[in-house]
Amino acid sequence: MTQQDIKLTRLNKYISDTGYCSRREADRLIEQGRVTINGKIPEMGTKVSDGDMVSVNGKPVKEKQKRIYIALNKPEGITCTTERHIQGNVIDLIDYSTRIFPIGRLDKPSEGLIFLTNDGDIVNKILRAGNAHEKEYIVKVDSTVTDRFLKDMARGVPILDTVTKPCKVTREGRFEFKIILTQGLNQQIRRMCEYFGFQVKSLTRTRIMNIDMKGLATGQWRLLTDKEMAEINSMVEGSSSTEEASDYGQEKPKTKGVHSKRGVNSAARQKRFGYGDYAATPGQVLNDEATSDFWNKNETTSDLDKQDEPTSNFWTQNAKSSDSDVSSNVSTDMSSDIAQQDKPASFSDEQIASRARFDSAEKRKERKKPVTRFSIIAEREKAKLANVKTTSAAPRVKGTLSLKKK
Repeated sequence: MTQQDIKLTRLNKYISDTGYCSRREADRLIEQGRVTINGKIPEMGTKVSDGDMVSVNGKPVKEKQKRIYIALNKPEGITCTTERHIQGNVIDLIDYSTRIFPIGRLDKPSEGLIFLTNDGDIVNKILRAGNAHEKEYIVKVDSTVTDRFLKDMARGVPILDTVTKPCKVTREGRFEFKIILTQGLNQQIRRMCEYFGFQVKSLTRTRIMNIDMKGLATGQWRLLTDKEMAEINSMVEGSSSTEEASDYGQEKPKTKGVHSKRGVNSAARQKRFGYGDYAATPGQVLNDEATSDFWNKNETTSDLDKQDEPTSNFWTQNAKSSDSDVSSNVSTDMSSDIAQQDKPASFSDEQIASRARFDSAEKRKERKKPVTRFSIIAEREKAKLANVKTTSAAPRVKGTLSLKKK
């Protein structure tokens, strides 16, 4: 057998495969000189074969353990970490006899399916976004799920300095939807919903690739069968475990999108104040139709336009009169003077400036302003005041003075 026929493995991976510790911990042991190969202290990056004797602190490490693959239905409140000092960690929940670690993460407030294993080779092949392995979630939110919301979620959302990859989103109920992702950014679904003004009430992962949670109650786990692992291995056969497969999302657009986090037309603002595509209406709940954009409706002029009218001056005495009738309708005195002189009137600079202000006010009135929530509130307050009946004067209290009009 030649040297090329012998399969060589990096020392830190060899130690990790035996279940002794993680690769990072193995690197630390090698740096400290506590690891030997056939009685000699190796250098970092050294490779070993199955025939070499590897020892840690003078004791030979055990042979490679059998690969373990676990499917767990994680309850809410459990943290996906191998740090045993953290209370409520997933390792203590399972309490398996050998060292295992989770494949990926599932947020502490979330629940559902997660894999655990002692096979470090398969982890990145499943997790890398570029490998496009599906993960399915059921999400419940605090507001009605609209067609526009589903469409924009599926198209991609700008979060964490990137745009999420296109995904599949379908409605499951009035406040519930199903989403299938091929990437796993930090709190991705919660951030995507928050961008549109929705708050996640519950999040459950129901499937990873070909494995679902059927038969697993909350908090229960089981070993994956050989048939299931054969299907997974066939799926990841062409997958990359290197950083090249870490395709986290689309290129972030340089221009600002239609719906921004802030602004009068943001999705969060539309939901909060009850207008636009992200506001649910009774008709939408019944017919599952997206509402029309508030700003595309026929706009009406509010009473705020009255504030734009200039104070009474030379030009506002007869606002509807035309330029040709100014001499006859503005002032009788000036009309008589103009008629006697039989020549065009000359106006002072003050009168010309007043006319300019008047024209400007007229133009502002022509450009009708959209009704804002502030003007709506003002209208309601005015209506309340108009409907208030005049109350009788308060009775006099002995010892007080009252003033009567003469």
